[in-house]
Amino acid sequence: CCLIHVQIIILFMVTFPNYCSRGGRLSFSIMEEVFTLSGFNDTLGYRAVVFSLASLCYFAILFFNVAIIIVIVSDECLHEPMYILLCVHCVNGLYGTAGFYPKFLADLLSSSQVISYHGCLVQAFVLYSFVCSDTSILTALAYDRYLAICLPLQYHSIMTNRRVYSLVCLSWLTPFCIFSVNIVLTARLRFCGTNIQRLFCLNWVIVKLACPGSNTVINNVYALATLSIYVAHWLFVVWTYIYIVKTCVQSKEDRAKFMQTCVPHLISLVTLFVIVVSDLMHMRFTSYDLPLSFQNFSSLAVVFIPPLMNPLLYGFKLTRIRKRIFVLLFLRKKLPVSS
Repeated sequence: CCLIHVQIIILFMVTFPNYCSRGGRLSFSIMEEVFTLSGFNDTLGYRAVVFSLASLCYFAILFFNVAIIIVIVSDECLHEPMYILLCVHCVNGLYGTAGFYPKFLADLLSSSQVISYHGCLVQAFVLYSFVCSDTSILTALAYDRYLAICLPLQYHSIMTNRRVYSLVCLSWLTPFCIFSVNIVLTARLRFCGTNIQRLFCLNWVIVKLACPGSNTVINNVYALATLSIYVAHWLFVVWTYIYIVKTCVQSKEDRAKFMQTCVPHLISLVTLFVIVVSDLMHMRFTSYDLPLSFQNFSSLAVVFIPPLMNPLLYGFKLTRIRKRIFVLLFLRKKLPVSS
């Protein structure tokens, strides 16, 4: 229920102000600065195809993530730390995509691709917090796998329900608090540009539109401090996997556990790391002389690949989830016959 309310709020705050700002079908308008999303210029000739593919992708993301969530929530045997964190991981994927796809699909159907100032800040907040929450959740999963493989006898005494809930709260609340401050620092700036060369809003792209002479030093310092926090997350993950690999080399049983539970986690980690680092490097240092289609693909990867890949990866690789899905499908097919 909370997830549904969050998606409705994000959809309203990101999409609704556009109609007001460009004097759409509503009978009133709000005098508010708007930004133009020029990344859509490359889609003029095939918007119907892009809309169909994006709609299919969003439906698949919703279906697979919700399926994993329902399977984990409905089966008490899966109410264990790793599966709870996986469930939270899927919920976070739904949260992040809710900040992009509704607005993106609406823009594909619209004659003008603009977004209101406040809607742009909300979208930037959602996408940044989504990526950083994903990083924190994957770090918590790495910690869980480290305890399960390297310290199996102490696992249940350390990974209590209280500890799991604390990790979940930290994974969500920390990015929310950090990027609330980030958005406040951005909101104090005065903007002279209105052209965002992206399909969606990002905080650093908004900051670059500030008027010459604006004090953006504090924004840069705060961004570097935030980056250092999540670099520490990645360093912790590397540290945990060094010990996990050392332990698995000595035990055949641990190697089997590694292949079963750690491989999907590693694939998710590496995929997210490559996507985020490449997009960050492109956004900060690369020239906009690159083809617009390449820039769009680079920016879309974070809201397309991880949310779609993760539930499929965990659903097919983790035996207990796969068996539970097969049981549900089998019962659904048998119920009409038995009735």
